[in-house]
Amino acid sequence: MAPQASAVDADNLFIPIIDFSLFLNGTPEQRTEAARAILSGFQSAGFIYLTNHSIPLETVSHTFATSAEFFKRPQAEKEALGWTTPEANRGYVSHGREKVSTLLTKEAVAAAKAAAPDLKESLEIGREGAEGLPNNWPSGDEAAVHFKETMLAFHDLAKELHINVMRAIAVGMGLDEAYFDGYTDVGDNTLRLLHYPEVEKSVFASNKLQVRAGEHTDYGSITLLFQDMRGGLQVKSPKGTFVDATPVPGSVVVNAGDLLARWSNDTIKSTLHRVVEPPAPEEGDVHPARYSIAYFCNPNFTSQIEAIEGTYGGEKGEKKYKGINSGDYLVQRLAATY
Repeated sequence: MAPQASAVDADNLFIPIIDFSLFLNGTPEQRTEAARAILSGFQSAGFIYLTNHSIPLETVSHTFATSAEFFKRPQAEKEALGWTTPEANRGYVSHGREKVSTLLTKEAVAAAKAAAPDLKESLEIGREGAEGLPNNWPSGDEAAVHFKETMLAFHDLAKELHINVMRAIAVGMGLDEAYFDGYTDVGDNTLRLLHYPEVEKSVFASNKLQVRAGEHTDYGSITLLFQDMRGGLQVKSPKGTFVDATPVPGSVVVNAGDLLARWSNDTIKSTLHRVVEPPAPEEGDVHPARYSIAYFCNPNFTSQIEAIEGTYGGEKGEKKYKGINSGDYLVQRLAATY
């Protein structure tokens, strides 16, 4: 195999760029090799970049444009779609309401939020049709109809990608390819549209704690991150430094979450990351707006998560964690964030 391309190679942090079409459409040997590269990336860095990932680039571009139009709506319209509860995890989140962090109590999060609120707004879209958990859709015009159609279609495409990445992890681990299918078929995942508004450089200069999104790990199995070319995402290296995860055109960034790390008995890493002040603008004193789309993937909320076979026993040691219900775990984590 040729030397592996990387998106990041600094401070002992190597984040590979992997052609996912080799797993989706390759020979048996290519599929196995790609699966092992994916698993290795998650085990060593917790992050990988996938190219040729099955979601058409024009679809990604269209979804970004549709997202940007939503955030242009009057603030009152957006607030009417407001996020309500951790159980629902759906709706609009205004600037400063959420503080992503490593903190586990509402009191600690509130203090961090007061010191340096995250500079972003978002819309959370869950599985459509979940009983008692309706999505909060804009309404009243043709653009709202188009928005809903676009986001539901993207949700379905990202769900399929999630299933295939988990199949690659299974193959990499030497498990049956369908090992995770019974955990991913429902699609209890969250599509998050993110808008980081333009911000003056002085905001970061006057408050050294200020970031666009604080350092954190994600909660679920994996996250699919589609980012624009503005930059600002950083990943924590083994040396303790934060390294720029530079955007790669046409790629999706995939990172392992806390629940997958737990599921794998910590053989897979859930790595700290954040969104900070982007590179200095070429002109003026204002950083342009940044948009991203994150698809947070979870095992079906009814699933009981126990350590994956082959990740414990003998020289590998005992199970590190008790079994836990996927839905309960996510609610517990979200409750501290808002």
